[in-house]
Amino acid sequence: MWTIGEIKEQGKAAFRANYWNCVVASLLMGLVTGVGTSSGSSTLRSNEFRNVLSDMDPGAIMFLAAAVMSLLTFAMIIGILIKIFIANPLKVGCYTFFRKNVNGDGEFGDMVSGFHSFGRTFVTLFLTDLFLSLWFMLFMIPGIIKSYSYRMVPYIIADNPELSSTEVITRSREMMNGHKFKTFLFDLSFIGWLLLAVCTCGIAGIFWYLPYYYSSDAVLYTKLKQENVSTYNYY
Repeated sequence: MWTIGEIKEQGKAAFRANYWNCVVASLLMGLVTGVGTSSGSSTLRSNEFRNVLSDMDPGAIMFLAAAVMSLLTFAMIIGILIKIFIANPLKVGCYTFFRKNVNGDGEFGDMVSGFHSFGRTFVTLFLTDLFLSLWFMLFMIPGIIKSYSYRMVPYIIADNPELSSTEVITRSREMMNGHKFKTFLFDLSFIGWLLLAVCTCGIAGIFWYLPYYYSSDAVLYTKLKQENVSTYNYY
């Protein structure tokens, strides 16, 4: 049975052994998962905005509303396309790198390996996102629990090319049975590093917290995989 301290110690060792590649991979992971992004703020206060609208005729307001909706729709479509064609394959590739790096054979080229089986990656992560969205539509807590159930999906995609998309999701869910709460505590143990990353405007996150966290998460996957070797034929 794994312990949080053991997982983090092995993760730290793997990170230090291949420092700069881990930093690059974690930076890519941060970009594709939205870490470190900021949202813009409006330059008009609400009262000023209402005053601007009051000076416009109804036709101009309708035109403005249609233009805004078109821009939002266009931005949403672009965001979805970026997620499908760039973010998801990079995510799988970076997870592959961190998993291999635990064994000392992680290479820079592994970070783009998710593009090698694009169709399977697309279908699997699409279904994962769809299932999670449906769970979150019910309530927040079930959605969070299910996010832990599907946590190992990116690793399994690359590690078991013979599995179908639904089998990958099922495998992750079964691997995480009995480990979800402990994995939550594992995530919670990094809260100090997260706060330090925030206080340093992301510098500590880029050069320590994120590569340390993702390396440790890859160790966690290998531990769960080893515990399930007797149940599943991984090799």
